Amino acid sequence: MQEKLYFYYTNDLHSYFEHWPRVTGFLKSETEKRRENNESYWIADIGDHVDRVDPIAEAFMGKANVELLNEAGYNIVTIGNNEGITLSHEDLYKLYDKADFEVVCANLNTMRNSPAWLKSSVQMQSIHGVNIGVIGLTAPFNDFYELLDWYITPPISTLERYIYQLKQSVDVIVLLSHLGINEDREIARRFPDIDVIIGGHTHHLLRTGEEVNNTLITAAGKHCSFVGEVMLTWDHNLKKLTNKEAHTTEITHLAKDLATEQKLIELSKQAAEHLDRTVVNLEETIDVKWFTHSDIMQQLTDMMKSWTNADCAMLNAGLLLEQFPAGDITYGDIHSICPHPINPCVVELKGIELLEVIRASLTKDFMELKLKGLGFRGEVIGRMIFSGLTVETETHEDGQESVKSVQLNGDPLYNNHMYSVALPDTFTFGRLLPEVARSEVKKYFLPEFLRDLLVLTLKREYN
Repeated sequence: MQEKLYFYYTNDLHSYFEHWPRVTGFLKSETEKRRENNESYWIADIGDHVDRVDPIAEAFMGKANVELLNEAGYNIVTIGNNEGITLSHEDLYKLYDKADFEVVCANLNTMRNSPAWLKSSVQMQSIHGVNIGVIGLTAPFNDFYELLDWYITPPISTLERYIYQLKQSVDVIVLLSHLGINEDREIARRFPDIDVIIGGHTHHLLRTGEEVNNTLITAAGKHCSFVGEVMLTWDHNLKKLTNKEAHTTEITHLAKDLATEQKLIELSKQAAEHLDRTVVNLEETIDVKWFTHSDIMQQLTDMMKSWTNADCAMLNAGLLLEQFPAGDITYGDIHSICPHPINPCVVELKGIELLEVIRASLTKDFMELKLKGLGFRGEVIGRMIFSGLTVETETHEDGQESVKSVQLNGDPLYNNHMYSVALPDTFTFGRLLPEVARSEVKKYFLPEFLRDLLVLTLKREYN
């Protein structure tokens, strides 16, 4: 006898709720078919469902996301870095208290008491008795986690600890991996006992999956434009899997589930009410400019310098998306104007490196870059604003700007002197500012976001 085992999954929604009613509509339709045919199925999420860019996620600190997963009938999830490091320890600790699903993350550990919901793996059984072990892993951003009293063990050593033990008691092993495509491929090469890796984090879309060392790897992009499906065929006579298939379905054109849509409308109203608390009353509108100097960006940059106690600070003007209108400015307004899940960070740079960073940040290409990801949720990077630094520039005929001189406290930058520089943590990743990314000293400030410093700035400057 052969038995079909179905896994439906989502990954990296990032609180993009516009697609969520279609996701739930699709899942309800598909799972109804499985029930009618008396077939085994499970629904999984691979992390980064929560993203505080959305007011609903912000107001409820991710708990509304859990409520939506409950109502969509999810069975099991792992966590992404947006659940793990954009919430305070207490908020993550309580996040899944009311979850109707299992939460698996084998490499997440706490320096305090472990929450009741956290499991390294779970075992599930199909209708006809196939035992399935599911294990979860998340990306090891320990520079952040440890500031929140969590820590992440390395994925490979974690699997070495659990996989052999799990294999003794299950027929099939499924890994929910919020690690990224390259790590998933490496795990497949190293651990042949893993039958399926359902992935996320790097927002890769594998329309029909790929096979590495007999392990099926799959993922469904980002924002839930696609929902993924894995179908496994178990032969009860041979006592093994005889077929593995994966595919993704684009759902952006499908009908919405009306109950979910209504739920989101209600949550949106509740979130707006929760965030409707006045921070400051403005007598005049505060303009926001992306490519020229503005008072509010200077004040915010000055605040970050003093708050972090750094030698100097730099912030890109694209962080503020809209102007501040005259009248009451609420937490909801501030979230709308500065929605990014970005933390302040201080790095140490030599004078010659800091000079290169300043030069790079004032190029036209850098300022006009339409950045996507790395925590940034705006349109363009915008002009860099400095605090503690006097930067003299000149503009050439082609419109390009070059740096003539840079001073800190009236002195020039000394090539080999080390300076502490406060900036958004965005620039410590990737290749936007290589000198910053390569800095051997990085101090992140958590759980505060830049908008928390914006609140302090407005209260200090405009009360």
